[in-house]
Amino acid sequence: MRATASVLHIDLDAFFAAVEQRDKPSLRGKPVIVGGVGGRGVVATASYEARSYGVRSAMSTREARARCPHAAFLTGRFHAYRETSAKVMAVLRAASPLVEPLSLDEAFVDLAQAGLPDLEVATVVAFGEDLRRKVAEASGGLTGTVGIGSSKFIAKVASELDKPDGLTVVPPGTEVALLRPMRVSVIPGVGPATAERLRRAGIHTIADLDAVGENELVRLLGRAQGHGLHLLARAQDDRPVVADREAKSVSSEGTYDTDLTDRRLMEGLLARQAAQVGQRLRKHGLSGRTVTIKVRLHDFTTLSRSTTLAGPTDSGPTISRMARMLLADLDTSGGVRLLGVGVSGLADWIQDDLFGEDTATEDDDDVPPPQVEATRRPYVPGMDVVHAQMGPGWVWGSGKGVVTVRFETAETSPGPVRSYSIEDPSLSPVELPSDD
Repeated sequence: MRATASVLHIDLDAFFAAVEQRDKPSLRGKPVIVGGVGGRGVVATASYEARSYGVRSAMSTREARARCPHAAFLTGRFHAYRETSAKVMAVLRAASPLVEPLSLDEAFVDLAQAGLPDLEVATVVAFGEDLRRKVAEASGGLTGTVGIGSSKFIAKVASELDKPDGLTVVPPGTEVALLRPMRVSVIPGVGPATAERLRRAGIHTIADLDAVGENELVRLLGRAQGHGLHLLARAQDDRPVVADREAKSVSSEGTYDTDLTDRRLMEGLLARQAAQVGQRLRKHGLSGRTVTIKVRLHDFTTLSRSTTLAGPTDSGPTISRMARMLLADLDTSGGVRLLGVGVSGLADWIQDDLFGEDTATEDDDDVPPPQVEATRRPYVPGMDVVHAQMGPGWVWGSGKGVVTVRFETAETSPGPVRSYSIEDPSLSPVELPSDD
């Protein structure tokens, strides 16, 4: 534990939905739900306007429509989210050399390295408010909630206390008092299964957890988790903010606006990604034993499968064969929007294959080239489009051969709505930057 409140956690508010509202003026102040828009879809993010109707992340789209039928239901635009995240992370890194991103929309910042005159509460409050202002400017008006405390755990807990668009500092010495009445689920790693196991043991709050001995927690949850919860219940967390983690894996992935359904096309994409991973491994003199594929389905469900080789490799064809073998075990009939290949268990040496299996085979050559853009992308709600006369806009809806577009951008006022045939040559999707 630090003696000062010098760890900051920032969490961008309803990030995906907020980016959509920023870029679509007609949706500002209205319910917006980002995720799978089909009957089997899942909510990825809901704006605060939608949350007031009980819509939450991971809820089925069907239930979200029942709760908030007048919301705008949009598919994700990951290129826009990545671009915005990069601008925010640049602001954080300008404030402190120690920034640890956790995802696109949240990060830890070490204030002890930020050059502040002192780390008194008033000083870090002023720093946090200034940082929130700079983040809003860089991101085009997005808000972020900030928590500041004497550890990562306390800072993250604090950032949940005044959402959205707030700031909370936990003064040193008050951490345990803050935690005691809270539910055990505020502790990282306590998901529904662990919370239920604790509930059956009569443990509901952190005060209950604190009253249980470490041996009892170890008996209930195992040594590692039991010991970790014993410490966190007492606000003991000495994990440092780590700016540049040692690479634990090398990977390549791509997000596709058209849901992929052709199995041979998916195999071709995996083969290309495997080749890229192999090239990056060789460039850095690395190899790895564990091959993993990542598959995000049409409804935003993300699956992963792994296999471990007898020895480390940096061979693209070998990685490709393992990746395609893993894909064969997954049901992708509903469509795939993201594919990725990664290699972990990294080493700085390679096991020579005495039987020559690290060379390309005829099977590799039979994989079709991954021509994802060979067919026209379907128009899906929220997609960026451009019309030869009307200019840029976004898809409001489509079906029965017709696509309806609202023509507006982040810099305009709410724009007009027009409908076109999906075959209209004047209308086309905006070309996206490559994921490679």
